[in-house]
Amino acid sequence: MVEPTSTTDKGKSTPSSKGKSTPSSRYRKLPERIRSEDMVATQETEPPPDPTMGRDPDRDFMLRNAGG
Repeated sequence: MVEPTSTTDKGKSTPSSKGKSTPSSRYRKLPERIRSEDMVATQETEPPPDPTMGRDPDRDFMLRNAGG
């Protein structure tokens, strides 16, 4: 619903209800700029587990296949 507006002596239209601004006045100023450091959430992580689980795959291969 559109609120009725009244015209002041300077020709600017203001809403007739007290304390509310016109919808177009909300978009006359851009919001504050957000720093790029604040855009990305960071979280400490643990290193990934060792995929070989501490084994030496080359040594295991040699032991399995060199036994003859």
